Amino acid sequence: MSGLISSVAWVRRGVATRHPQKYVLDDQELERVSALARIELEDARKELEAAHKAAESMGKGAEGDEADDADENDESAWVDEDDDAMDEDVPMDQDPTPAPAAEGAKPAGDGLDQYHLDDYDEDEAMPGMGPFSNIKGLTYYRNNDEDPYITLKEDEEEQEREELEVLPTDNLLVVAKTEDEISQLEVYVYEESEENLYAHHDLMLPSFPLCLEWLDFPPITSPARTQNASSSSDAAQFGNFIAVGTLDPEIEIWSLDTVEAMYPDMVLGRPDKTAAHVPTPLGTGKKKRKKTKARPTSTAHHVDAVLGLSWNRTHRNLLASASADKTVKLWDLNRDPTINGEGGEGEGALRSFDVHKDKVQAVQWNQADPTVLLTGSYDRTVRTFDSRAPDAGVGARVGGDVEALRWDPWEPHGFYVSLDNGLVVNFDARALPSDLDSPSPARFTLSAHDGPVSALDVNPHVRGVIATGGTDKVVKVWNVADDQDTGKRQVSLVISRDLGVGKVFSTSWSPDDPLTLAAAGSKAKLQVWDIGANAGARKVLGSKLAEAGKVLKEKQSGGVIGVASDEEDSSGDEGGDDE
Repeated sequence: MSGLISSVAWVRRGVATRHPQKYVLDDQELERVSALARIELEDARKELEAAHKAAESMGKGAEGDEADDADENDESAWVDEDDDAMDEDVPMDQDPTPAPAAEGAKPAGDGLDQYHLDDYDEDEAMPGMGPFSNIKGLTYYRNNDEDPYITLKEDEEEQEREELEVLPTDNLLVVAKTEDEISQLEVYVYEESEENLYAHHDLMLPSFPLCLEWLDFPPITSPARTQNASSSSDAAQFGNFIAVGTLDPEIEIWSLDTVEAMYPDMVLGRPDKTAAHVPTPLGTGKKKRKKTKARPTSTAHHVDAVLGLSWNRTHRNLLASASADKTVKLWDLNRDPTINGEGGEGEGALRSFDVHKDKVQAVQWNQADPTVLLTGSYDRTVRTFDSRAPDAGVGARVGGDVEALRWDPWEPHGFYVSLDNGLVVNFDARALPSDLDSPSPARFTLSAHDGPVSALDVNPHVRGVIATGGTDKVVKVWNVADDQDTGKRQVSLVISRDLGVGKVFSTSWSPDDPLTLAAAGSKAKLQVWDIGANAGARKVLGSKLAEAGKVLKEKQSGGVIGVASDEEDSSGDEGGDDE
């Protein structure tokens, strides 16, 4: 069974609804979904037309062995040449010539007289056979307990309600998982006090997921927002949502407080314009290349895969996205992207930035300066700019393809960049030039992994602690400290460990616990690792924990918690290198 987890996102405690609601497809929801799904119906129509045109052109431009023997679309080619496919044997003593019909008699016809087709419309009306034809015979029961046909009684419903309950002390973990070509969001509950991790529910996705971003702002098309639009309650202003970027050019936003959902709360993009599901072959003629043409770029929507997402925690209605179409786009979640928007065509991206020459791999807002964006690309550059004046930005060449990047929450102008050559580089944005050809020295460079550093995160609770993960299957935690004598930064390895997740694609610090992180990768496995359970890590980071006012709790599981499995021990190995 092949699979992988491409991204992991935490949900802090107390945000999730205690009792998630089940998805209900009522008239209002059906109208909302229809407004969003009309794009998918348009895709299906275009696919059908493309397939029909391809079928019509089969064999017409071919030569020699490639030519078709007959036109498959010509129905006459399917008919037997001999109309009398099966002739009856006639005895030798019988004249094969049919006898002339008697005067006034009807011709013999084609042998269908026995079915009386001429009298077909004169048949007597049949008794009702519909699903409600015997509705008068239905029996009414006062409650479900008296109805013998209802097997799900109230006690079972209450049991299911308890199983789906999310306590205020629980974290949620959302993973973007693909297994056996089936993509989905899996939502897990992490009980820190019980050291327990279990699956809660999942949501099916139409395409391969690449990135996740949690947000608490209800999009304008969210049912939760429309139902509470007339009230000033928190339900209308806050929520629990996850934004998903996929191989398709669209961004989907799902509610994490709804189970068994069939359709996202919002879709950002225009698949009817990009025709993502209708490939256009490169070249013409009988031998067409398998590679498809690049779709023309647009300022209103992406035309290629969405590789990175970042939600603005200050201006909560803003979402930034990075794409393989070489652009960064800014979305306003208060704008209606469906046909119900202004002009009946919906509203696209608020802004579009062309600051890179290749695929844009990552994007992040600066929390201290909420109008500033940081972006990294396969053109081996990073750029930081004010979204109000993108032409006045600064940047640096980094010597490798950007895998991930993060602002340092402890330094408003500092940020980290991880590269495909195994390096992690730290910059001060104030020292970067506006001209990329000018020198842009880094504050320090760390050789972190043997291979691409595909995962990177900065601890929001303890200053100078970062986590990295790479294709070498190892997760590492680093301590960055200032040398009081030289004034330079010293970086040391705190602990490293193979968590058994395969190639590490995502690492993320907990929003609530100071030294707990989640990791996942190419084995489609999620692990939660509390490095505070390691004595060496506690010794190295003890002073920083005390300075931050954080207290570690004793752990019984050795620090690593995974989903229980019948085939393997979720606790993992206890190995690791301490420094």
